[in-house]
Amino acid sequence: MNKTLLAGIILTLPSVMAAQSAVDAYSISQSDLRGSARFMSMGGAFTALGGDISTLNQNPAGIGVFRSSDISATLDINMMNTKTDGLSPLNKTKVNCNNFGYVGAVRLNSSAMPFFNWGASYSRVASFDRHYRGNLGQLASSYTNFVANNTTKDGYYPGDLYAGGEYNPYQDYEAMTPWSSILLYNAYSINPLSAGSNSYTGLFNYDNPTSATGYFDVEERGYIDEYAINFGGNVMNTVYWGIGFGITDVEFKQYTSYGEDYQSGANVPYDETFVNNGAGYTQLDNYKRIFGSGFNFKAGVIVKPVNEFRIGLAVHTPTYYNLTYQGQGAMSYDFTSPTYTPQGSAVKGTAFTDFDEFDFKTHSPWRLMVGVAGVIGSRAIISADYEYRGFSSMKVQDWNGNDFRDTNEDISTYYHSTNIIRLGAEFRITPQVSLRAGYSYESSPVKSDILDPAKGQVDYVYTSGPDDTETQPAYTFDRSTQYITAGLGYRYKRFYADLAYVHRYRSSDYHAYTDYIDLENYEVRAPRSKVTDHNNSVVLTLGFKF
Repeated sequence: MNKTLLAGIILTLPSVMAAQSAVDAYSISQSDLRGSARFMSMGGAFTALGGDISTLNQNPAGIGVFRSSDISATLDINMMNTKTDGLSPLNKTKVNCNNFGYVGAVRLNSSAMPFFNWGASYSRVASFDRHYRGNLGQLASSYTNFVANNTTKDGYYPGDLYAGGEYNPYQDYEAMTPWSSILLYNAYSINPLSAGSNSYTGLFNYDNPTSATGYFDVEERGYIDEYAINFGGNVMNTVYWGIGFGITDVEFKQYTSYGEDYQSGANVPYDETFVNNGAGYTQLDNYKRIFGSGFNFKAGVIVKPVNEFRIGLAVHTPTYYNLTYQGQGAMSYDFTSPTYTPQGSAVKGTAFTDFDEFDFKTHSPWRLMVGVAGVIGSRAIISADYEYRGFSSMKVQDWNGNDFRDTNEDISTYYHSTNIIRLGAEFRITPQVSLRAGYSYESSPVKSDILDPAKGQVDYVYTSGPDDTETQPAYTFDRSTQYITAGLGYRYKRFYADLAYVHRYRSSDYHAYTDYIDLENYEVRAPRSKVTDHNNSVVLTLGFKF
């Protein structure tokens, strides 16, 4: 289905259900290596350094290092390259103003506190822009069988699922029928074993294996922007302190398609039941949008016991979000069978869910940073950072502040803490020109036994939310992320220009739907594909000190 059409059909009245999942909570809790060109070219290892606009989003104590007022802006040219198994990469280039800000330095003429500084900045702390698609080859299972298995287990009858006449099962809040069951039943993709039965079959026939192939297409767009206000000072040129308040704006959109092409042997609909000599295709399309705002607090300190050595420490509270979710699913289908009369006729069409909209609250993980930096003579700097992010501490709540207990348990089941190492170096060739380099490594936020389950281990990953209203079964789990960076700096009197090159590599696993145990106690492994991102950025910062 055309993605513009899917977004355009959102015209019906919203429901009051909730569909926030653990996977969604993670999606809007990410952050990238972003900031000024100097910050990025040194791998973001600035916890113990300061003196850069980007520290307003990292260690607020860095504002205390400024000895003059500063204004700067950063341009980011991001060249994205995403590849999946067996297909050529998809390329996309975007240009953004990544960061701009102002720091005002107020000289106090006091030996105890020489400066009191304040600053305000805008930063794009995360970009969700990514597009990937792939072929899954010959299928050994089907998403339709997964839904048929769950619908049979729940015991729903065809009358509970049929979206026609005066009854709308999508709005039956007492029955709480999963929307995926309703959608696939009305798309003739799960069919009763006999007329009126509450046992169902999917399109894949395991007894006489069906010949079928799969494909997927995922496009994500959006951002997290932060507007930071910081205050800080300098105590006897030895201790630098800072506190900050951040206001965030988040926008996440996702368009997904998952299709299955059946060449032969499919269990296609026939006379209120099915026959197993069919062919055709199904395509599940989903639209999702999560948007809103949040706030956080930051505090930090940098200690310089001697001029050649600095220690930095910073802590960030979670970002507390008030968000809105919107979403809708559609399933296109086209089935043929020699059994159909007249021969060559087809069952085809498109079924839609209702439009789902609701408000909810969530908060991102706590962040703790510690860093050290050494100054070698007056020409070189070496710095190292460690950051801890406790993704298992993310929480999801309804608008009244009541926990979605199942979703929060899913968060602690799938995710754990992430460890981030950042390294940076700068060498001043002349008083005006500097060379820089950096490296950053971020471990996977997903637990290892979820990423790579042992033989016989089946982990059910929920994506439909606490009320089963989301019909997006696919999910992507990120593995490690690495950045390799380099850059140049130029200073002329009060003007400065910095240039950075940033290469980002990330690997992820796409799952068409979750692995599961079927009603006959067999392990079913869902199709999956490896996704790799090779993104290259050229970053330019222009600034002026006064």
